Amino acid sequence: MSLLVIGLSHHTAPLSVLEALSERPGRAEAIAASVLSSATATEAVVLSTCNRLEVYASVPAFHPAVAAIGEALALAAGVEEPEGARRVSDLPPGDPADALADRAEALADHLYVRYDDAAVAHAFTVACGLDSMAVGEAQILGQMRDSLAGAQSRGQVGESLNALFQGALRVGKRAHTETDIDQHSVSLVQIALEEAAAVLGPLEDVAAAVVGAGGMSGLAAATVRRQGIGSLTIVNRTPERAERLAATTSGVARPWDDLTDVLAESDLVVTCTGAVGHVITADMLAASASRRGGRPQVVVDLALPRDVEPVVSWPHAVPGVSLVDLQSLGLLLEGRADTTQVVRVRELVTGEVADYLTRRMEKSVAPTVAALRARAAALVATEMERLDQRLPGLDEATRAEVGLAVHRIVEKLLHTPTMRVKEFAMEGSGDDYAAALRELFDLEPKDVANVSTPPKRAQP
Repeated sequence: MSLLVIGLSHHTAPLSVLEALSERPGRAEAIAASVLSSATATEAVVLSTCNRLEVYASVPAFHPAVAAIGEALALAAGVEEPEGARRVSDLPPGDPADALADRAEALADHLYVRYDDAAVAHAFTVACGLDSMAVGEAQILGQMRDSLAGAQSRGQVGESLNALFQGALRVGKRAHTETDIDQHSVSLVQIALEEAAAVLGPLEDVAAAVVGAGGMSGLAAATVRRQGIGSLTIVNRTPERAERLAATTSGVARPWDDLTDVLAESDLVVTCTGAVGHVITADMLAASASRRGGRPQVVVDLALPRDVEPVVSWPHAVPGVSLVDLQSLGLLLEGRADTTQVVRVRELVTGEVADYLTRRMEKSVAPTVAALRARAAALVATEMERLDQRLPGLDEATRAEVGLAVHRIVEKLLHTPTMRVKEFAMEGSGDDYAAALRELFDLEPKDVANVSTPPKRAQP
C-alpha cells in the first residue's frame, strides 16, 4: 500500500471553486465514502477547511485511485450523476453524464497530487501551518485532529493513515513549541483589521460588528476587542451563543432580526457564519450605505461559502463599502511570514519526514525478518528434541552448552542477511530483498502474516 494525497487549496484554486466544494453539508463524509466504495483505496481521510479540501488515502495502485478521487471531488463540486449512470471512467462520449466528466476535467486544473514520500512531506508541512494562507497558524492542527477522529469513528482509517496523521500532529506540535512560527505569523483577522484601519482610520473610534458565533467568529471578536475597538456587537441566529460570545468580549448581543440595523450602525463588519447561501446581500449593503450617509464601511467576509454576496455579481459596487474576502486576504498575506522561522520549521519537517520514512521502511521488512528468525528458532528446537532422543542420558549442563552453541551459530548466520535487508530498506529496495529471503528460506506468506498480525483476543 502507498499513500496518496489529492486536493486543492488557495494556492491552486480561485475562491469560486473552493466555494463550490464547501457548499454541501457532509461533503467530507460523502467524498470518503465514495472513494472507499470504489475499491481503489483501503483507507481515506478528508481534510476540509476554509482554504483547502484534501483527500488522504492508502491505495494499492496509483492511477485507479487518482481517477476515483477525482470523480468524488467532481461530484462534491455540485455535479449530480444521473440515476443509473455508470462511473465516469466507463462512460462513452455523448453519455448524459458527460457534464460530470467535464467538471472532473475542469477541476483537474486546480488539483495537486502528492504520492508516497511526497504525501508524507505534504501532510507534515500542512500540520505545521506552512501551507496555510496565514503561514504558521495553529488552527490547522485542530482541523486535522478532527478529520482523523471523524474518519476513525466511521471505520475509514487503518494503520497507514493513522500513523501518518499521528506523525503529522506530533510534528505540528513541535513546530509551535520549538520555534516562534506562531508568534511571527500574521492572522487573517489581523491583516483584515490593518485594511480596515487604512480605510476607517484609528479603530478606537470605530463601531464593529461580528456576524456569527462559531470558532472563527470568536477569534475575530477577540482580535477586534484587543485592537481597542470603540464598540462591539455580536449577531447570531442562536441568541444564546451570541450572548456567550458577547460576554467574553465585552460586547453587546443583538438578535438576528436586527442584522439590517446592525449593518447600518457598524463601520466594520466581520462575518463568518458557516451558512449555505449569502446572509448579507448587495441590496442589504446598499440600503445600509444609504442610511449611513456616505460614511465609509469595511465588510470582512471570512466564511466559505461566502456570507457576503460577491462584488462581481452586483450591478455596481456599493458606494462607500469596501469588501475584503478570503481571496483578497490571501493576496495581502503573501510574503508576510517571518522567513527565519519558516526556514526553521522547514528544516524540522525535513528531518521528521526522513525519520518517518526510515521507520516505515524498516517496518515493511520487519515481518520477513521476524519470520526468518522464527523459522530458525523452530529448527533449533527440532534439532534439540532430536538430540534428546539420541542422547537421553545427556546431563543438563552439557545440553544447555550444546543449545547455546547452536543458537550462536544460527544468530551469526542470520546476522548479515537481517542487517542487509534493513540497509536495503533504507535505500528503497527492501521489498525486493525481503522477497528474495522469503524464497531462499521457504518462508510462506502465512508465516509472515502470523508475525505481523496480532492474535485475536478470546471473546469473554
